[in-house]
Amino acid sequence: MRTRTAALLGALLLLLAGCSSDGADGTGPIRLRFQSLAWQQESVAVTRELVREWNATHPGVQVEYVQGSWDSVHDQLLTAFEGGEAPDLVHDASDDLADFAHGGYLADLTDLLSDRLKSDIPGRSWRTTTFGDGIYGVPFLQEPRVLIADAARLRTSGVRIPTPEHPWSWAEFRQVTARLSGAGTYGVAWPLREPVSATLNLSLSAGGRLFHRGADGRVTVRFEAGDEVVPRTVRDQVGTDRSAPGSTLGSGGSDTLPGFFGGRYAMVPLGFSYRQQVAQQAPEGFEWQVLPAPAGAAGLTQGVSPQTLSIAEDSPHKKEAAAFVDFLLRPDNMVRLALGDWMLPTGTRALRDPALHTAENGWAVGAALAAHLSPAPAQAVRGYPEWKDKVATPALQEYYSGAIGLDELRHRLEHDGNLILSRYQR
Repeated sequence: MRTRTAALLGALLLLLAGCSSDGADGTGPIRLRFQSLAWQQESVAVTRELVREWNATHPGVQVEYVQGSWDSVHDQLLTAFEGGEAPDLVHDASDDLADFAHGGYLADLTDLLSDRLKSDIPGRSWRTTTFGDGIYGVPFLQEPRVLIADAARLRTSGVRIPTPEHPWSWAEFRQVTARLSGAGTYGVAWPLREPVSATLNLSLSAGGRLFHRGADGRVTVRFEAGDEVVPRTVRDQVGTDRSAPGSTLGSGGSDTLPGFFGGRYAMVPLGFSYRQQVAQQAPEGFEWQVLPAPAGAAGLTQGVSPQTLSIAEDSPHKKEAAAFVDFLLRPDNMVRLALGDWMLPTGTRALRDPALHTAENGWAVGAALAAHLSPAPAQAVRGYPEWKDKVATPALQEYYSGAIGLDELRHRLEHDGNLILSRYQR
């Protein structure tokens, strides 16, 4: 019996030794798992190509591309972290990092990142991934929300065409959408199946903050005058002006494109990256253009949650992982990633690339908005995912549909929301 046990143990040790040959013991290359959330065809192709370029020039550190999904990333990563099976390199969004950072699942990158990378990305972007004294992700791609418009319809209507230098106010935007409506058509279609991010980020332009951090560091929800502007505009367009259809409130951005191409809607507020779908799917001869989102008391300011790259705390090869991040986010490579995802890079050198300042497909409008992008209001709020799913999403959906009024919306966001946040701040 002892002989059989010894033999089994010996076989197990050999198996484990074979699995760990990708370590720093000299028996094989270090192997890193990189879970990417790139999903558009061009973006996936560029990311895979960069991984191949790294592997070709770094035989001692090989990166395995693992395809993830935005639809399930939070729960999938939480399960992986708790099970000790997280990838070395984590692709996510900055508003999803707070709980992972505070939970000890992500490595502090402060001493791992190169000076070049630290200095190239502006401080406002680093604030989206800084929690306490640590940096837990590298923000590298971002997208403003813009208006995708039927250029011919706007031109024939005679309305003033906004520019980044002279945008519409929220009040003027409401007037324009009313003017563009009638005979079964609408001035705007709001796809708000996921209403929280759009509402919070656009509300910054009107001075809305929603989340307020006290001197003791605790965060509370207060729905104030600036927070009302965007929700009331949407509600009035749908319920009072009839300049926006209620039927799209439960839709995703892609769902509105057929109606947009068919002339049912003159404009659709979308993330900047949706331009790729518009360019690919627009009928021949259809003219479209990119306009800045409306401005409020704070100008064109809007919140963003950049895409991020993080390193798992459990990764045994953090320095090597950081070196790969530095390679992936060199200025030229960051431009390639931005063009592949139809987004804007956070890096100042990459953002100066002429390819991102052309009039074609609205690149110049997006680049002009980059300086106005600020951390999304919920960036450092612990418990935000739960607050969003259990309180804010249903409350905003009901408000936009007319099921509840502004006072009930305020009560639920503040009272119910603060009950959730308080559990994370004990």
